[in-house]
Amino acid sequence: MDEEQRALDPALPEGGADVPGMPGNGQAQPGAAQPGAARPGAAQPGAEGGEEQKPRHAATGGDGPGGSGGKKKKKGEKPKKRGSFFKEMPILILIALVLALIIKTYAFQAYFIPSGSMENTLEIGDKVLVNKIVYHLRPIHRGDVIVFNGQGSWDPGPTPPTPNIFDRLYRAVIGLFGAAPGQTDYIKRVIGVPGDHVRCCNPKGQITVNGIALSEKSYLFPGNAPSTIPFSITVPPGRLWVMGDHRAVSDDSRDHRGYPGGGSIPENMVVGRAFWVVWPPSRWHVLNIPPTFEQSTLNASHGSSAAGAARPATADTFTIPVTPAGSSLPLAAGFIGAVPLTWGQRRLRRRLARGWRRRRQ
Repeated sequence: MDEEQRALDPALPEGGADVPGMPGNGQAQPGAAQPGAARPGAAQPGAEGGEEQKPRHAATGGDGPGGSGGKKKKKGEKPKKRGSFFKEMPILILIALVLALIIKTYAFQAYFIPSGSMENTLEIGDKVLVNKIVYHLRPIHRGDVIVFNGQGSWDPGPTPPTPNIFDRLYRAVIGLFGAAPGQTDYIKRVIGVPGDHVRCCNPKGQITVNGIALSEKSYLFPGNAPSTIPFSITVPPGRLWVMGDHRAVSDDSRDHRGYPGGGSIPENMVVGRAFWVVWPPSRWHVLNIPPTFEQSTLNASHGSSAAGAARPATADTFTIPVTPAGSSLPLAAGFIGAVPLTWGQRRLRRRLARGWRRRRQ
């Protein structure tokens, strides 16, 4: 084949006999690679889709180079750090303070005993825990040891209105940093409830309620008589007759008979029921209702009343308001409750953030 024929036939290679595997006459030699034939070791078409098989290491997380079973980190990307506990501390403190205020205002509060008028049930320096919820669930019972506000009944001045939710919250806030100004809270034992006829004394020297004698030996101060002052009163509706356990020195309803209510105190001024001596540890005990007040006959018909004359307080009687104790108990309870709340809101915030990131992707 000469140069002219080669130029007219473009399908023929220029090199002619110089092309590997091709003889000078243009025919393929045996064993030479044919156009379109598969070479040894080359990827074969897939059986179904006809696509080439990809190397295994090309898949994410495979066995090939860089495969680690998870997502690849971008170059220069820093690992995410968990939020430090110290960053959550302000939230923890805030939640603890809010919980402490709620607990102190509406649930429980500790009071310091400043006088001996309730000895030996309560001694000077004791701290008692007062339940403010109980009287929303049940009525006041005879024998309960209660804390009440004496303003308007035992203390000079008009009867204050029933404190609303904001007044109570304000007093609680002030109480976190000390006693609220003008503190007039007292602690005594309930002897008579509305409608009871309370009298002193029967021929045996015992106080009677609705004609039923009270056996007070279990809580009276040793050597004290139930009362050295005769009196007889029918407790007005909505009021309570209260007395101290150390009768010889207690300034109680007997000494305020010339006051509004004849010495009784309004039920709506009761702060709550003292139910547990929490300090000192050697004095820990629960303030149960004495068995004498559980007599079913105390609910019998009321007798007639005859109010006695008022007796001025003397040197051996005194009325000292009880003082709200330090805020350590409500604060401790607040921190105990704040820890799970802080942890929970932290987890919730993270979960919401992850969901938001997924939606944006």
